[in-house]
Amino acid sequence: MDIEVLGTLAVRENDVSVTPRAPKPRQVLALLALHADHVVPIASLVEELWGDRPPRSARTTLQTYILQLREMIAKALEQDPEGTLPRTPKDVLATAPGGYVLHTFGGTSDVREFERLSGLGYRAMDAGDFPRAARELGEALALWSDSALADVHAGPQLAMQARRLEETRLCALDQRIEADLRIGRHRELLGELTVLVSRYRTHENLHAQFMLALYRSGRRSEALDVYQRLRATLVREMGLEPSASVRRLQQSMLMAHPEPGIANGQQAATDRERLTRVG
Repeated sequence: MDIEVLGTLAVRENDVSVTPRAPKPRQVLALLALHADHVVPIASLVEELWGDRPPRSARTTLQTYILQLREMIAKALEQDPEGTLPRTPKDVLATAPGGYVLHTFGGTSDVREFERLSGLGYRAMDAGDFPRAARELGEALALWSDSALADVHAGPQLAMQARRLEETRLCALDQRIEADLRIGRHRELLGELTVLVSRYRTHENLHAQFMLALYRSGRRSEALDVYQRLRATLVREMGLEPSASVRRLQQSMLMAHPEPGIANGQQAATDRERLTRVG
């Protein structure tokens, strides 16, 4: 079974879709797919479908949705006429003590692949191998086509999982941009960072990275403008000043003087060193 959740929901068996169109069965499948090969408790499925006010018929209705999913799986299993992988719908979507489990039988999962690639990227960052880190993290991020489960109505459980996945995506993105800055790709980052700081208006690290990319491209005044916009947003929306590290970065820019070598993109380790050692 192959599973995709980093965008629209797509679950396939024998390359045949087993993704229902009806909203609630889609929710059930999405939650099972997110926890593929692990038991999802009935209580979690009930909460996802009906929140804290389930009807008396909740368990019976859930069993109906499970039956509908198994019927779709049965049709997909028929597409393996050679019987090379003899399985029944109940093997794929199994009943377990206290819940249900969706077995992948060695199939693919974009979440697992994202976690594998981003893990390789983080280890490369720790080892100082920034080109490899940028490559591995870039491949991980390329698995995302949209927000997680973009076409699934999310109840409490799916909403929580979607937020968790978005945090992991942002973390990988942050580290990939950091790796790109370390190898001098500041100009290539400008367009992407312009979009990101507009989308994440209070994300300080993305703004700091945008400031650095602009500064190293010889655009100090624009870099300082980014700081002022960030500060105004933080004060207005959250009643906070920028963090100490971002303030130090701004002060370093104020004290520095643009020089011909500034666009060469040499990288340093700290905020102040990043500016004083460039060129």
